[in-house]
Amino acid sequence: MVHPGAAGVKRVLATAAALVFCVSAAVAQQDRPPTPVTVVTLETQDVTLTSTLPGRVVASGVAEVRPQVAGIITERLFDEGAEVAMGDALYQIDAATYSARVAAAEAAVAQARARLSAARKEAERLLTLKDRQIVAEQNVDSAVADRDAAAATLQVAQAELKSAQIDLDRTTVRAPLSGVVGRSLTTQGALVTAAQAQPLTVIRSLDPAFVDVTQSAAELIRWQRGLTEADLGAADRTVTLTLADGTVYEQTGHLAAAEANVDELTGVVVLRMEFPNPDRLLLPGMYVQVEMPQGEAKGVILVPHEAVRRDRRGRPTALVVNDENVVENRDLTVIRDRGNDWIVSGGLEDGARVIVEGVQKIGVGATVAPEERAAAPAPAQN
Repeated sequence: MVHPGAAGVKRVLATAAALVFCVSAAVAQQDRPPTPVTVVTLETQDVTLTSTLPGRVVASGVAEVRPQVAGIITERLFDEGAEVAMGDALYQIDAATYSARVAAAEAAVAQARARLSAARKEAERLLTLKDRQIVAEQNVDSAVADRDAAAATLQVAQAELKSAQIDLDRTTVRAPLSGVVGRSLTTQGALVTAAQAQPLTVIRSLDPAFVDVTQSAAELIRWQRGLTEADLGAADRTVTLTLADGTVYEQTGHLAAAEANVDELTGVVVLRMEFPNPDRLLLPGMYVQVEMPQGEAKGVILVPHEAVRRDRRGRPTALVVNDENVVENRDLTVIRDRGNDWIVSGGLEDGARVIVEGVQKIGVGATVAPEERAAAPAPAQN
């Protein structure tokens, strides 16, 4: 009988110890409770696909206020930044010179009217004498001509009076547009001239407000051919707005107009959206982003961003808990993202439970204890 050496004894003891450890680990694994994970139960739905377009806010009306007569500004009649209505007085120009012109024009009208009255009487007298053949034909013709000339002189004087009155009225500079008046660009005592280059102030109409965005010509063709209209079906066609601070503007808008020209360098078209702006939150020049509807995806699933991973090839995947609470891996077909979710058209079914928390502690085939994620609290009502 051959007895093993010391080395053989050591190998036997090591093998026995390893077997004991494996058996103990297996027993411990069987006794370990399932790993808790947080899941979200998904459901199919129809989702309106939108396109995010950058844009700038534009006032729906802009009027640069300029004087139409020359003179010295004697008074500013508005509060800077206030709301003004069309026809409200904004500035007063010294009216003394224009009042004198009106008085002179009124005197000229009175003088012309008196001359016309005298010429009419003389013409009537001579016409009466002509019928009696007492006066020469030449004298009658001269009297009629003087009467007509006096009538024309009166018309000229009346026109000059009207012009003088218009200039006098224009010494009160009025708002040509209803809106918000900006800061005054001139001061009391300044000399202004008719149709000067620099405006006295600027009025902007802010409600409604326009937002100009750029859209590719190809997408515009889809709109014009009705393809997007067909894709949208009964979906909501309103346009939403995201402000510069990332918040969503509470008012929705609509497509008001499209520029009938394609930029030769960029191949885009300028689209104009119209939004109500009762609180003047949208100011001209403000940078915004517009969510414009492009179509409708039917029977898709919204999957939270944190539930989607990428494999080594960059393909989107997700871990799902089946009916036996066992983890499965699913390959996804992602259309695009929307807010905090991915729009998924393939790889998941209605009622699937996707894991959003705890994926670091589990793997495919593991038994887990799923817990539904609590719904986000509703915003407080004021």
